Amino acid sequence: MPRIFKPIALLIIVPTLLLPLAAQNASHDQAALLKARETVWRTFFAGDVKTLADLVPPDTIVISGDNQKWRYQADVLESSRKFHAAGGKLVRLEFPRTEVQWYGDVAIVWSNYSLETEMDGKSTPEDGRVTEIFVRRNGHWTNPGWHTDSGK
Repeated sequence: MPRIFKPIALLIIVPTLLLPLAAQNASHDQAALLKARETVWRTFFAGDVKTLADLVPPDTIVISGDNQKWRYQADVLESSRKFHAAGGKLVRLEFPRTEVQWYGDVAIVWSNYSLETEMDGKSTPEDGRVTEIFVRRNGHWTNPGWHTDSGK
């Protein structure tokens, strides 16, 4: 191969080989994912059902260790409304351990969580584990499913 073609070939081939890597890193924007996760939790406790409905789509399925019945988007929105209407407040929310598995536009988020709510002046702490599924739809993360348990 003549000397001039080698640099030209490299200019074409190297970027082509790096494009999939760049696309993979773009899809693994952990900061954006964890911000979406935090927003889901905080909007739930704030009673912001309009924002919550955008983040928790109609095909959502929720399983909780303390509830035999599976829940869906309408149940999540109603629980949020009721908590807020009763004067409930989120006092503290922490995720002391989080790990993420990436599958293209799907991420599975494994976490320990610790939170505290307040209702009628009474503080209620809660600790547990959560496995959350996030799907990137139209460039934004949505949370169509999760499972929580007490970790005991």
